[in-house]
Amino acid sequence: MSSLSVKLPFFGWYTVAATFVLAIFGWGVGFYGPPIYLQVVVERTGWSVALVSAAVTLHFLIGAVVIANLPRLYRRLGVPVVTSLGAALLAAGVLGWAIAGEPWQLFSAALLSGVGWVAMGAAAVNAIISPWFVSSRPAALSMAYNGASIGGVIFSPLWVALILAIGFLKAAIVVGTVMAVAIFTLSIFVFSKSPAQLNQFPDGIRPSEVPAAVPPSAAAALPKGSLWRDRRFLTLAAGMAFGLFAQIGLLAHLFSLLVPAIGPQNAGLAMGGATVAAIVGRTVVGLVMPASADRRLVACASYAVQIGGSLTFLIAGDANVTLMIIGVVLFGAGIGNATSLPPLIAQAEFAKADVARVVPLIVAIGQASYSFAPAAFGALRTMSPSGTSDFDGTMLFAAASVVQGAAIASFLLGRQTR
Repeated sequence: MSSLSVKLPFFGWYTVAATFVLAIFGWGVGFYGPPIYLQVVVERTGWSVALVSAAVTLHFLIGAVVIANLPRLYRRLGVPVVTSLGAALLAAGVLGWAIAGEPWQLFSAALLSGVGWVAMGAAAVNAIISPWFVSSRPAALSMAYNGASIGGVIFSPLWVALILAIGFLKAAIVVGTVMAVAIFTLSIFVFSKSPAQLNQFPDGIRPSEVPAAVPPSAAAALPKGSLWRDRRFLTLAAGMAFGLFAQIGLLAHLFSLLVPAIGPQNAGLAMGGATVAAIVGRTVVGLVMPASADRRLVACASYAVQIGGSLTFLIAGDANVTLMIIGVVLFGAGIGNATSLPPLIAQAEFAKADVARVVPLIVAIGQASYSFAPAAFGALRTMSPSGTSDFDGTMLFAAASVVQGAAIASFLLGRQTR
């Protein structure tokens, strides 16, 4: 039996591939879907943008609450059950978005979709990948997280095409069914496996063959209880929160802002193009950024590019399609960096023991903050000079620029003086 186990290929990379698929559905349906649901629900019901935006906010906010309890759910029910349940709830929630005839029904659907997508989001990806990798975990996580970006590329235009072809209700049924079947299958055949079950080891390497550990960081550990008084932590958390607030707030409305100017099909393609730009932007930073670079300055540069995108939208108005596309590319270029750079900053500035506390905290603060962004930007949208749902996104683009400016200021304020 032992000789047979040695011949088995390392199952960890199969897990990465399966988690990649999980991320495609999780982000494609639960993250990039709500901006499109918003536009469709407003058109179908005649409800105000502010009302439907509040449902999008609830969708993201309830997710922030569930994230804190995921470890407990995994311990009690197991990763396969929680993941399958998440897919089922997300599918049911999207169906609810499609059939809601009263505001309370819409908010009930948002609760279901918000709870479901978190079980297929970032925390879930990390929980599934971590048992299989130690030294190769950054590479494995990066590959799996790319599924999130691919989900945007695929689902932004796909949702629009399906809704135009067969309607929102049938599109929700088709996508929800395919997603549930795919995730149930992966849960049974992949997510249910563990290294111990297959007589394998993390990274596919026996403990006796693991290379010597890398020396710990030279950064001094913070005294217990001092994290919330540390300038580096506070400015890092604020910078990430400001950046994500501006980013999610604008993305939640960008599709519906583009539709009057370029049509729903092209708007869907533009949203997918923004995600392609995010992949390129994150890849370029990863390849070009030197190990000794000031990562706070790199984050500032990324947000400056996004501010350029927002200002380009302002200049474009509702007539210059070329400038709109340029705005999509510039704004999209920083989407991936908004989530990937803050943890890299933490790794460079804090001791290893502190990083384990800092990264989850800044991610939680960021998600809790951006949960309110769709509703806040929706309220701003009703204050637009035109007072209509047409392309007038002046208030939104201006607000995004200001908030991203605050993110840049936060990162600069936390820089170490040498």
